Amino acid sequence: MPDASAQPTTDADRAIPGPLAGYTTLRMGGPAERIVAAGSADEIVRAVQTAEEPVLILAGGSNVVIGDPGFPGTVILVRSRGLRVVDEDAGSVTVRVDAGEPWDDLVAATVGNGWAGLECLSGIPGSTGATPIQNVGAYGQEVAETITSVEVYDRVEGTRHSIPAADCGFAYRGSIFKYVDRWVVLSVDFRLTRSPLSGPVRYAELARALGVEVGDQVPLADARAVVLRLRAGKGMVLDATDPDTRSVGSFFTNPVLDRATYDLLLERSAELGDPPAWPGADGLVKVSAAWLIDKAGFTKGHPGTGGVAISSKHTLALTNRSGTAHTGDLLALAATIRDQVHDRFGVTLHPEPVLVNCAL
Repeated sequence: MPDASAQPTTDADRAIPGPLAGYTTLRMGGPAERIVAAGSADEIVRAVQTAEEPVLILAGGSNVVIGDPGFPGTVILVRSRGLRVVDEDAGSVTVRVDAGEPWDDLVAATVGNGWAGLECLSGIPGSTGATPIQNVGAYGQEVAETITSVEVYDRVEGTRHSIPAADCGFAYRGSIFKYVDRWVVLSVDFRLTRSPLSGPVRYAELARALGVEVGDQVPLADARAVVLRLRAGKGMVLDATDPDTRSVGSFFTNPVLDRATYDLLLERSAELGDPPAWPGADGLVKVSAAWLIDKAGFTKGHPGTGGVAISSKHTLALTNRSGTAHTGDLLALAATIRDQVHDRFGVTLHPEPVLVNCAL
């Protein structure tokens, strides 16, 4: 397949140092000492090798919260683009995708080509290289299900190599790459199924919206269209005219509780009814963070100070509603929510985005 999506990095892309807010979906973050754009895997490696420390790798900026002081070092903007088939047979295809390729562009391309496996991840902002770091997931799919390997630059060993999916430590919204500076993602390989139909629909909300039963399959384009509609209804598809989309999507992960903590939650929430929950292995139970936040008294649109607020569409998203709010305001609201949920239910919420030069 030709690399039709590749775009060269221009001199104009080699940005002048300034506020990092313009590189994040939150539109928050102070200045960096240096900003360098890298338009290919080779450029990313060279930039990392020659950069003055500390170094921050930044691509789509959709899952990062940057502090008001900014970043006291070099920010490398990942701007590599491209996807190509590297292996195929009658039933499947393996696609290698550059780290800077916008994620939803990739999903649209796979759906258009009749390759199933990513369709329920439509509309998620950010870059392809960020998806294994977070083990991005939505509506019953996770990228760990289709990733076969991740090409990285190892900053400790000074080498460039591929890490098989089995060694990536994929877990719920996590991997070996998260919160660790050692590996810089250069490209990701996905093995997808040749099929005009989606994988079995696993998520009840999506099944209802599609008018099918859980476990049914639907045309790929239908799955993508309905996921986009559902996400847009929650303010989870970027829209310059919608202040609810100035966010990092879900700010907190759904907590995974041991049995004792889950039983305490049931005891404390008895008058409210059981929270939405999903049993897992070893007696663990994942519960809805959105439910906990709402029942702790933080409803949609709840305001913080300085122009931040809970999204008017989804209680899990914290937004820069004014467009001019500070990171400190956002973190103060997040801390208030976290503390009140813990006081009410005995459950600790943890942030999903990466916090840079700031803390919660």
